Amino acid sequence: MADPLLKVSGLNAWYGESHILHGVDFEVGKGELVTLLGRNGAGKTTTLKAIMGIVGKRTGQIRFEGQELAGSTSDIIARAGIAYCPEERGIFSSLNVEENLMLPPVVKPGGVTVEEIYTLFPNLLERRRSQGTKLSGGEQQMLAIGRILRTGASMLLLDEPTEGLAPVIVQRIGEVIRQLKTRGFTVLLVEQNFRFAATIADRHYIVEDGRVVDMVVAADVERSIDKLHDYLGV
Repeated sequence: MADPLLKVSGLNAWYGESHILHGVDFEVGKGELVTLLGRNGAGKTTTLKAIMGIVGKRTGQIRFEGQELAGSTSDIIARAGIAYCPEERGIFSSLNVEENLMLPPVVKPGGVTVEEIYTLFPNLLERRRSQGTKLSGGEQQMLAIGRILRTGASMLLLDEPTEGLAPVIVQRIGEVIRQLKTRGFTVLLVEQNFRFAATIADRHYIVEDGRVVDMVVAADVERSIDKLHDYLGV
């Protein structure tokens, strides 16, 4: 890739004394939807957190739009245009849906308006005065994704957005992610549900023991299915 939007090189990360990432290398082009696949504990979520600067310690290079971010704090990384949606969603129980949506600051122009978020997720419009944590799991996931769209970030890091959700909600999340891609967002997705990931991603990186060990493009998924099953244990 001649000029990737995000280029991660030799990324190491620690939680305390535990060395989790061991020289992770990958890149994501502007407008791409790329997944990090792997078994539980492989280091996928830690990779997203390391990019955002919310691990105990990290070394290596993280270049975004040509800017080196590996030495930057999480607020600077967010202002550069990267937004993170964690697996645990982080909905504030003291705020209603609309207040949760309005909470993150706008860091760059071009963010999605609240009205557009309600168009993407009609459920949130119906529940906009409800306490955030009173929503169903699927609605909370919609809220967590919608909330980061307002910020103006051009790259979205999504951690397990379909975890524990009903198939109809998974389908809706997939539709929204595809729409975001057509709007020009770049997406790095951590996902356990390979069948879901295979329907939306341009490329898949395989993570094992804190390293990227392989990459499969969407066009090669079918012919690589046995290898992917071995990697993922599915």
